[in-house]
Amino acid sequence: MALKTLGPVVAAVFLGLSALGAGAADFKPENPECIAPANPGGGWDFTCRQVGKSLQDQGLLDKTMQVVNLAGGGGGVAFAEVVNKRDDDNDLIVAASAATATRLAQGAYPGNTMDQVRWLASIGADYGVIAVAADSPINTLPELLDAIKADPTSVSVAGGSAVGGWDHLKVLIAANAYGIDDVRSIKYIAFDGGGEAVTQLLAGSVQAFTGDISEAKGFVDSGDIKVIAVLAPERLPGEFASFPTAKEQGVDAIGANWRGFYAPGKMSDEAYAAWVTLIAELYASDEWKQVMAANGLAPLDLQGEAFQEFVAGSVAQIQAISKEIGIIK
Repeated sequence: MALKTLGPVVAAVFLGLSALGAGAADFKPENPECIAPANPGGGWDFTCRQVGKSLQDQGLLDKTMQVVNLAGGGGGVAFAEVVNKRDDDNDLIVAASAATATRLAQGAYPGNTMDQVRWLASIGADYGVIAVAADSPINTLPELLDAIKADPTSVSVAGGSAVGGWDHLKVLIAANAYGIDDVRSIKYIAFDGGGEAVTQLLAGSVQAFTGDISEAKGFVDSGDIKVIAVLAPERLPGEFASFPTAKEQGVDAIGANWRGFYAPGKMSDEAYAAWVTLIAELYASDEWKQVMAANGLAPLDLQGEAFQEFVAGSVAQIQAISKEIGIIK
């Protein structure tokens, strides 16, 4: 199986903001709201809260963005809420990621497709990590994978996405790259968000965690977990430089999780253009570059139509890989 390079297709056509329409300047959200489709502590929650804070700190929003955690169904509850009940809400945006594209690709949101919402913009890419508790005897990725090889039932891996979701796929990519042919034998336990998955790791209910570097960072800083592999092509800069890549340990596995937003499908063109412009201005700022560096986000700068096309490509790619490993037919 050719799983080792699963990740977003980072080559894309950039869309000039002038193409978004002059009406963007006339719209300002009255009650800006961001739905994080998971419990507090995960990557979607980080996306909403950090972007909302940064927009206000820089004066791009003159009102506080309300963050609503709406967990369930790996993001499906929030997606259905937006499509069925808030389809024309001009003040609403929703945090999304490669995990969202994965579930849409696999039909995990029954009756829903990516075309039912409008895709706004990306704010960066978040490389995947595999981690263990700080007091775990396991210190390297090969040690973890050897334990799985020896007895797949002895190791449970927790993640914040559903079975077959993005966090699950990252473990399968690494396992396959290490020569574990039957990746379906790996015990993966799904939780509603990375924060809940790490809590189970610290409680001793599971032996490893798969997630993204932004959601793992706080637990590393607190001394609760240790990252045994980053699924990046090379070591990340700055404070993340101490985390080894899977590749340098002989496991040629890469997994990058894009982060961004979608909006209700019937959001007005004026409101859509305004939100795209707001996020683009935030992304271009020096302050956001500092946020990215502090949280391990890699560059991914896509807005409007370019982002819509990028998500469509991600969905198609994940569908193909999911069929290859038998998750969907």
